[in-house]
Amino acid sequence: MWKGNGPGADQEAAIQGTGGELGGQGTWGLEDVPGLLARASLPIMLSWPVPLASSALTLLLGALTSLFLWYCYRLGSQDMQALGAGGQVRVNGGSGGCPEAGRPSLRSPGDPAEGPGTEGLVSRRLRAYARRYSWAGMGRVRRAAQGSTIPGGGSGILGIQRPGLLFLPDLPSAPFVPRDAQRHDVDLLESNFPAILRDFGAISWDFSGTTPLPPGWSPPLAPGCYQLLLYQAGRCQPNNCRRCPGAYRALRGLRSFMSANTFGNAGFSVLLPGARLEGCCGPTNARVRCHLGLKIPPGCELVVGGEPQCWAEGHCLLVDDSFLHTVAHNGSPEDGPRVVFIVDLWHPNVAGAERQALDFVFAPDP
Repeated sequence: MWKGNGPGADQEAAIQGTGGELGGQGTWGLEDVPGLLARASLPIMLSWPVPLASSALTLLLGALTSLFLWYCYRLGSQDMQALGAGGQVRVNGGSGGCPEAGRPSLRSPGDPAEGPGTEGLVSRRLRAYARRYSWAGMGRVRRAAQGSTIPGGGSGILGIQRPGLLFLPDLPSAPFVPRDAQRHDVDLLESNFPAILRDFGAISWDFSGTTPLPPGWSPPLAPGCYQLLLYQAGRCQPNNCRRCPGAYRALRGLRSFMSANTFGNAGFSVLLPGARLEGCCGPTNARVRCHLGLKIPPGCELVVGGEPQCWAEGHCLLVDDSFLHTVAHNGSPEDGPRVVFIVDLWHPNVAGAERQALDFVFAPDP
């Protein structure tokens, strides 16, 4: 057994005793057990100075803490610089895009075009949200922000679902969504059909293209396609809302309207006879477009994901416009335009926490 001249040697001597009680030839009995246990419980004395060990451990913990704080500071500084340079995420309509699908691009102020920085900007905004709130329930949104959820760079389901900006994984996908998925909002819009139709009558014009556009109407992005928006990219258009009080009141009563998100639009869509919109895909599968038929003449057709459907006056049709879709008005000029009231709703399977995070990431411009 190791012996020394320090306090440890005295401890060992105390345990062994003069007669070699534990390791020698001495004899002992049950009556000696308490004394042996008392001796064995003596504190172990180190042979090197304790203050020196405590100082070294304190310095090591301090260095590790400083390194961790420096890392957090650097990470936060980089994110804030990126946010300051990138600003808010914006959804901009591209020229030549489908007016009813709003084929958007994601850009920050000053960016000349889309590029690899798009995914990074979404990820930075999402990290800023998580620092302010939480990562809880953000699994699908994180995967969507990484841009790796659609194999092959956006092939989607059988090549017919190609959201141009954000694909949220694990959402039930079908070109047409059952009405029961948004029963409250569908019933509300259909019950307000007369008021919304009256609003359209008040703002309607001849759509001949020979006269200047009336106030509130957007220039046609495709021949024969006009629209007047009450909400555009998540922003209320006050003048148009005042001119359409019935439609505005209906929008205020909806539960799933994307009113605080750049993916959210609402307004009147007019398609003239002979007009056709080919091969459009919406920006995300996180939304569902609700079409309330106002004026549906013969010969109108909507094909989504290869499935044909048609509108009906006074009834809603729920469409996942991230699927490839075509809109056509094959009627005669005497039939008049096709008119629908379009509202962007949240997909029913997007959870509340995910909606809040996406509203933060895709917040409208102030």
